[in-house]
Amino acid sequence: MSRRAGSAGPRTLAFVESPVQLLNVLEWAHEHAPGAGFTLVVLSPIDPMTRGQLRRMSELAREEGHTVRWEEARGGPMAPFHTIGGLTGMLRRADRVVLGDPFSRYVQLLLTITGAHDLVVVDDGTATMEFVAQLAQGERLVRWHRKGGRPGPRDLVFAPVSSVARRRLTPSEKRRVEIFSSMPMQEPPAGVTVTANTFAWTRSRFGPPRITKGADMVGTSLVETGVVDADRYLEAVRSLAKTHGATRYFAHRREATEKLHRLAVETGLEIVRPDLPLELIARRGPVGRTILSFPSTVVHTLPLALVGTDVRVAVCDIDPEWLTQHASPRAQGFLSGVTGSARDVTRLSAVTAV
Repeated sequence: MSRRAGSAGPRTLAFVESPVQLLNVLEWAHEHAPGAGFTLVVLSPIDPMTRGQLRRMSELAREEGHTVRWEEARGGPMAPFHTIGGLTGMLRRADRVVLGDPFSRYVQLLLTITGAHDLVVVDDGTATMEFVAQLAQGERLVRWHRKGGRPGPRDLVFAPVSSVARRRLTPSEKRRVEIFSSMPMQEPPAGVTVTANTFAWTRSRFGPPRITKGADMVGTSLVETGVVDADRYLEAVRSLAKTHGATRYFAHRREATEKLHRLAVETGLEIVRPDLPLELIARRGPVGRTILSFPSTVVHTLPLALVGTDVRVAVCDIDPEWLTQHASPRAQGFLSGVTGSARDVTRLSAVTAV
């Protein structure tokens, strides 16, 4: 029997732009508001892989009793105006707003409209670690792989909105701010409530998985974001696959088709395009006894989703020589921090060509 959205507790409105954000909203609801459905707004991106995973995650959200509102938020030059105009009334009535990406200009703009006294930030992967550090230090909100560069014209035009959003995300007497995260938090901002995401909903909903003898590899979009050189990345994947006997490569939703084709041809790996976030794919199984990854969100989340199984998560460091000349000066330190702060993983040294 479906639960009626908004039937219990404060009026809650959630905004997501990626499958992982939607997953973590469901995890938050499982811990904080069991039995109380709410409205979940998908600010849909253009990328087909992301849209496909968001459609599947939306189905799961509806099965949990939540109302899903799909917005073609990037469907043309007038789309943002139609989207924001259609959401303004809901934003002003909401008592609680849950959001997945505080760096998103869309979300920052929506934050300037809402008067909600309860704001919740759920994980958007490792970016949450950077958000917490920037909020604690009063810095402008900028993604880690762009940090160190000069602000562009659009950054300067949007700066007043970003500044207002940052103030809204700062706790006050009238506003409670919570961060729901599986990421390590060394110095959370003063007054912010930090709640651990243990992936309890994922473990109750899926699995335990059937475990195979081989190894699986997790892809990354570090090439697509301009951080890691494509040739160096391919060499590292080939070396890891040969050393550990990996047979499958779970592609990141933002990896380019051309790169994946080259990986398949030159490494012999089976390229898998998941239809759900990897935490759910791994928990559902079958999954390799070893999961190989480069520094990314999954080195923090997979051990939680797979707790109680015999699956080992192993993370390979990024060699500084793999970085492109366009990589942010912050890149190497940030990636090392992602690896170094991961719990319950096996650390592998950076690999070389074979």
